Amino acid sequence: MRNVKDMTRLERWEGRAEIPLLLLAVAFLIAYAWPVIDPRLNPDLETVLRVGSWTVWGAFAIDFAVRICLADQRRTYILRHWYDVALIVLPMFRSLRLLRVLALARILNRSAKNSLVGRVGTYVIGTAIVVSGLAAIAVLDAEQDAADANITTIGDALWWAATTVTTVGYGDRYPVTVEGRFIAVGLMIVGIATVGAVIASATAWIISQVQGGTQQAASGEARRTQPQGSPPE
Repeated sequence: MRNVKDMTRLERWEGRAEIPLLLLAVAFLIAYAWPVIDPRLNPDLETVLRVGSWTVWGAFAIDFAVRICLADQRRTYILRHWYDVALIVLPMFRSLRLLRVLALARILNRSAKNSLVGRVGTYVIGTAIVVSGLAAIAVLDAEQDAADANITTIGDALWWAATTVTTVGYGDRYPVTVEGRFIAVGLMIVGIATVGAVIASATAWIISQVQGGTQQAASGEARRTQPQGSPPE
Protein backbone atom coordinates (compact mmCIF):
# COMPACT_ATOMS: atom_id res chain seq x y z
CA MET A 1 0.00 0.00 0.00
CA ARG A 2 1.38 3.41 -0.95
CA ASN A 3 2.36 5.91 1.71
CA VAL A 4 -0.04 8.85 1.96
CA LYS A 5 2.87 11.26 1.46
CA ASP A 6 3.71 9.59 -1.87
CA MET A 7 0.17 10.00 -3.22
CA THR A 8 -0.64 12.90 -5.52
CA ARG A 9 -3.22 15.50 -4.58
CA LEU A 10 -5.59 13.95 -7.11
CA GLU A 11 -5.23 10.48 -5.58
CA ARG A 12 -5.79 11.86 -2.07
CA TRP A 13 -8.95 13.64 -3.22
CA GLU A 14 -10.29 10.52 -4.93
CA GLY A 15 -9.61 8.51 -1.76
CA ARG A 16 -11.51 11.00 0.42
CA ALA A 17 -14.40 11.42 -2.03
CA GLU A 18 -14.96 7.73 -2.71
CA ILE A 19 -17.33 6.92 0.19
CA PRO A 20 -19.33 10.20 0.02
CA LEU A 21 -19.79 9.76 -3.72
CA LEU A 22 -20.92 6.17 -3.25
CA LEU A 23 -23.53 7.28 -0.69
CA LEU A 24 -24.65 10.07 -3.03
CA ALA A 25 -24.91 7.53 -5.85
CA VAL A 26 -27.27 5.40 -3.77
CA ALA A 27 -29.33 8.50 -2.89
CA PHE A 28 -29.36 9.43 -6.57
CA LEU A 29 -30.68 5.98 -7.48
CA ILE A 30 -33.54 6.31 -4.98
CA ALA A 31 -34.43 9.82 -6.17
CA TYR A 32 -34.36 8.73 -9.81
CA ALA A 33 -36.07 5.36 -9.46
CA TRP A 34 -38.91 6.18 -7.07
CA PRO A 35 -40.93 8.40 -9.48
CA VAL A 36 -40.31 5.92 -12.30
CA ILE A 37 -41.53 2.92 -10.30
CA ASP A 38 -44.50 4.79 -8.78
CA PRO A 39 -46.02 7.16 -11.38
CA ARG A 40 -48.82 8.11 -8.93
CA LEU A 41 -46.32 9.61 -6.51
CA ASN A 42 -47.37 12.71 -4.57
CA PRO A 43 -46.39 15.76 -6.70
CA ASP A 44 -44.69 17.51 -3.78
CA LEU A 45 -42.58 14.45 -2.99
CA GLU A 46 -41.77 14.05 -6.67
CA THR A 47 -40.52 17.65 -6.76
CA VAL A 48 -38.31 17.02 -3.71
CA LEU A 49 -36.87 13.90 -5.34
CA ARG A 50 -36.24 15.73 -8.60
CA VAL A 51 -34.42 18.54 -6.79
CA GLY A 52 -32.46 15.96 -4.83
CA SER A 53 -31.39 14.10 -7.98
CA TRP A 54 -30.14 17.28 -9.62
CA THR A 55 -28.35 18.26 -6.42
CA VAL A 56 -26.49 14.97 -6.43
CA TRP A 57 -25.83 15.44 -10.13
CA GLY A 58 -24.23 18.79 -9.24
CA ALA A 59 -22.03 17.02 -6.68
CA PHE A 60 -20.82 14.63 -9.40
CA ALA A 61 -19.99 17.61 -11.61
CA ILE A 62 -18.14 19.38 -8.77
CA ASP A 63 -16.14 16.22 -8.08
CA PHE A 64 -15.04 16.04 -11.70
CA ALA A 65 -14.18 19.77 -11.74
CA VAL A 66 -12.02 19.34 -8.63
CA ARG A 67 -10.26 16.34 -10.17
CA ILE A 68 -9.48 18.41 -13.27
CA CYS A 69 -8.04 21.21 -11.12
CA LEU A 70 -5.86 18.77 -9.17
CA ALA A 71 -4.58 16.90 -12.25
CA ASP A 72 -1.02 17.70 -13.32
CA GLN A 73 -1.90 17.62 -17.02
CA ARG A 74 -5.47 18.82 -17.20
CA ARG A 75 -6.04 18.54 -20.94
CA THR A 76 -4.68 14.99 -20.97
CA TYR A 77 -6.82 14.11 -17.94
CA ILE A 78 -9.97 15.42 -19.63
CA LEU A 79 -9.23 13.53 -22.84
CA ARG A 80 -8.52 10.34 -20.89
CA HIS A 81 -11.80 10.74 -18.95
CA TRP A 82 -13.96 11.87 -21.88
CA TYR A 83 -16.73 9.52 -20.72
CA ASP A 84 -17.02 11.49 -17.45
CA VAL A 85 -17.45 14.69 -19.47
CA ALA A 86 -20.15 13.08 -21.62
CA LEU A 87 -22.00 11.61 -18.64
CA ILE A 88 -22.12 15.01 -16.95
CA VAL A 89 -22.95 17.21 -19.95
CA LEU A 90 -25.27 15.08 -22.14
CA PRO A 91 -28.02 14.34 -19.56
CA MET A 92 -28.64 18.08 -19.26
CA PHE A 93 -30.75 17.56 -22.40
CA ARG A 94 -34.11 15.99 -21.63
CA SER A 95 -33.95 13.55 -24.56
CA LEU A 96 -30.74 12.10 -23.06
CA ARG A 97 -31.90 12.04 -19.43
CA LEU A 98 -31.49 8.26 -19.22
CA LEU A 99 -27.72 8.71 -19.38
CA ARG A 100 -27.97 9.74 -15.72
CA VAL A 101 -28.21 6.03 -14.94
CA LEU A 102 -24.87 5.46 -16.69
CA ALA A 103 -23.28 8.09 -14.48
CA LEU A 104 -24.55 6.23 -11.43
CA ALA A 105 -23.06 3.00 -12.79
CA ARG A 106 -19.77 4.83 -13.32
CA ILE A 107 -19.64 5.98 -9.67
CA LEU A 108 -20.49 2.50 -8.37
CA ASN A 109 -17.88 0.95 -10.65
CA ARG A 110 -15.23 3.43 -9.49
CA SER A 111 -15.82 2.42 -5.87
CA ALA A 112 -16.13 -1.32 -6.53
CA LYS A 113 -12.76 -1.54 -8.29
CA ASN A 114 -10.85 -0.99 -5.07
CA SER A 115 -12.77 -3.60 -3.07
CA LEU A 116 -12.97 -6.41 -5.64
CA VAL A 117 -9.56 -6.32 -7.30
CA GLY A 118 -8.52 -9.83 -8.31
CA ARG A 119 -11.98 -11.36 -7.72
CA VAL A 120 -12.96 -11.47 -11.37
CA GLY A 121 -15.98 -13.73 -11.05
CA THR A 122 -17.49 -11.80 -8.14
CA TYR A 123 -16.82 -8.46 -9.79
CA VAL A 124 -18.30 -9.47 -13.15
CA ILE A 125 -21.42 -11.09 -11.70
CA GLY A 126 -21.94 -8.20 -9.25
CA THR A 127 -21.59 -5.70 -12.09
CA ALA A 128 -24.10 -7.63 -14.20
CA ILE A 129 -26.65 -7.61 -11.36
CA VAL A 130 -26.23 -3.88 -10.71
CA VAL A 131 -26.36 -3.00 -14.42
CA SER A 132 -29.45 -5.18 -14.89
CA GLY A 133 -31.25 -3.34 -12.09
CA LEU A 134 -30.28 0.05 -13.51
CA ALA A 135 -31.30 -1.04 -17.02
CA ALA A 136 -34.69 -2.20 -15.71
CA ILE A 137 -35.35 1.22 -14.16
CA ALA A 138 -34.10 3.06 -17.24
CA VAL A 139 -36.15 1.01 -19.70
CA LEU A 140 -39.26 1.45 -17.55
CA ASP A 141 -38.65 5.21 -17.60
CA ALA A 142 -38.45 5.12 -21.39
CA GLU A 143 -41.28 2.68 -22.07
CA GLN A 144 -44.10 3.13 -19.57
CA ASP A 145 -45.71 6.11 -21.34
CA ALA A 146 -45.10 4.91 -24.91
CA ALA A 147 -47.85 3.72 -27.21
CA ASP A 148 -48.01 -0.08 -27.62
CA ALA A 149 -45.55 -0.50 -24.75
CA ASN A 150 -45.43 -3.94 -23.11
CA ILE A 151 -42.98 -2.95 -20.34
CA THR A 152 -45.21 -0.89 -18.07
CA THR A 153 -44.40 -2.08 -14.53
CA ILE A 154 -41.20 -2.64 -12.57
CA GLY A 155 -41.96 -6.37 -12.60
CA ASP A 156 -42.06 -6.37 -16.41
CA ALA A 157 -38.83 -4.38 -16.52
CA LEU A 158 -36.96 -6.69 -14.13
CA TRP A 159 -38.12 -9.77 -16.05
CA TRP A 160 -37.00 -8.21 -19.33
CA ALA A 161 -33.62 -7.28 -17.84
CA ALA A 162 -33.09 -10.79 -16.44
CA THR A 163 -33.90 -12.52 -19.74
CA THR A 164 -31.78 -10.04 -21.70
CA VAL A 165 -28.63 -10.06 -19.56
CA THR A 166 -28.63 -13.87 -19.42
CA THR A 167 -28.99 -13.94 -23.25
CA VAL A 168 -32.16 -16.07 -22.96
CA GLY A 169 -34.42 -13.53 -24.66
CA TYR A 170 -37.93 -15.01 -24.45
CA GLY A 171 -39.33 -12.10 -26.44
CA ASP A 172 -42.47 -11.70 -24.34
CA ARG A 173 -41.22 -8.31 -23.14
CA TYR A 174 -39.31 -5.95 -25.43
CA PRO A 175 -38.74 -2.18 -25.79
CA VAL A 176 -40.56 -0.23 -28.49
CA THR A 177 -38.92 3.19 -28.09
CA VAL A 178 -35.56 4.30 -29.47
CA GLU A 179 -34.25 5.01 -25.96
CA GLY A 180 -35.41 1.64 -24.74
CA ARG A 181 -33.71 -0.16 -27.61
CA PHE A 182 -30.42 1.63 -26.94
CA ILE A 183 -30.65 0.41 -23.35
CA ALA A 184 -31.37 -3.10 -24.62
CA VAL A 185 -28.27 -3.08 -26.82
CA GLY A 186 -26.12 -2.01 -23.88
CA LEU A 187 -27.57 -4.73 -21.67
CA MET A 188 -27.03 -7.35 -24.38
CA ILE A 189 -23.35 -6.39 -24.54
CA VAL A 190 -23.09 -6.67 -20.75
CA GLY A 191 -24.77 -10.09 -20.89
CA ILE A 192 -22.42 -11.43 -23.55
CA ALA A 193 -19.39 -10.08 -21.67
CA THR A 194 -20.64 -11.62 -18.42
CA VAL A 195 -21.15 -15.06 -19.94
CA GLY A 196 -17.73 -14.88 -21.59
CA ALA A 197 -16.00 -13.81 -18.37
CA VAL A 198 -17.66 -16.55 -16.31
CA ILE A 199 -16.74 -19.20 -18.89
CA ALA A 200 -13.17 -17.92 -19.02
CA SER A 201 -12.88 -18.00 -15.20
CA ALA A 202 -14.32 -21.53 -15.04
CA THR A 203 -11.98 -22.70 -17.80
CA ALA A 204 -8.95 -21.22 -16.05
CA TRP A 205 -9.96 -22.94 -12.79
CA ILE A 206 -10.40 -26.32 -14.52
CA ILE A 207 -7.03 -26.00 -16.27
CA SER A 208 -5.30 -25.12 -12.97
CA GLN A 209 -6.91 -28.15 -11.29
CA VAL A 210 -5.85 -30.48 -14.12
CA GLN A 211 -2.30 -29.12 -14.09
CA GLY A 212 -2.12 -29.52 -10.31
CA GLY A 213 -3.34 -33.13 -10.53
CA THR A 214 -0.86 -33.93 -13.31
CA GLN A 215 2.05 -32.51 -11.32
CA GLN A 216 1.05 -34.51 -8.22
CA ALA A 217 0.76 -37.72 -10.28
CA ALA A 218 4.17 -37.15 -11.86
CA SER A 219 5.73 -36.50 -8.45
CA GLY A 220 4.20 -39.69 -7.03
CA GLU A 221 5.39 -41.73 -10.00
CA ALA A 222 8.93 -40.40 -9.59
CA ARG A 223 8.99 -41.43 -5.93
CA ARG A 224 7.75 -44.96 -6.75
CA THR A 225 10.34 -45.55 -9.46
CA GLN A 226 13.26 -44.24 -7.39
CA PRO A 227 15.55 -47.18 -6.29
CA GLN A 228 15.52 -47.91 -2.55
CA GLY A 229 18.47 -46.46 -0.70
CA SER A 230 19.12 -43.88 -3.41
CA PRO A 231 19.41 -40.33 -2.19
CA PRO A 232 16.49 -38.16 -3.26
CA GLU A 233 17.19 -35.98 -6.28
